[in-house]
Amino acid sequence: MNTTRPRPRLRRRLLASLGLSLALGLHAPLQAAGLLDKEIHFTEAEVQAELDKRGPLEKRYGDLLTASLPQAPTIRLGQPEGRATVLARVHLSLGGAPAVPVDLKGTAGLRYDEAGKAFYLDQPEAESVDAPALAPEYRGIIRQALSQLMRSYFRKQPLYRLREDASPQEATARWLLRSVRIERGQVVAVLSPL
Repeated sequence: MNTTRPRPRLRRRLLASLGLSLALGLHAPLQAAGLLDKEIHFTEAEVQAELDKRGPLEKRYGDLLTASLPQAPTIRLGQPEGRATVLARVHLSLGGAPAVPVDLKGTAGLRYDEAGKAFYLDQPEAESVDAPALAPEYRGIIRQALSQLMRSYFRKQPLYRLREDASPQEATARWLLRSVRIERGQVVAVLSPL
């Protein structure tokens, strides 16, 4: 009677194939249920620290208007709900006159760039400008110019970039972003393995 047992190498291959089949078979239902998702949180303080590293910005609009941002704006996450508020002191010069301070308040959404694994403010808009030294008839053009200044400021510089060396959660950044939301004081990004 010839009773041969499978060779150890063949046995390992069979077990590996079974394990892979089981993993693949369980992966889709687990992912559909959201059980494989990971959440990454980054705070308002982390965003502000990143912004504080940047230098000043100046934007000219021909000879009519010059707007400069001598220091980083302040960001408030989740105020209003689901959005970010941008507060800044901007120095404006109209027609070559000496610059006057203008207090800006704007809001923006958030977008994620998959290729750069970075989060950016999306479509920032100046909602109000407080410029006591400037005539009220200039407020519309000032608000428009400051919206453009904010877009220019935030277009190329991310608010936050996922780092592979930062935490185990951020190491999962090689996964795909499923959703992102702004909560009070933080951003929550949900990542999925597919």
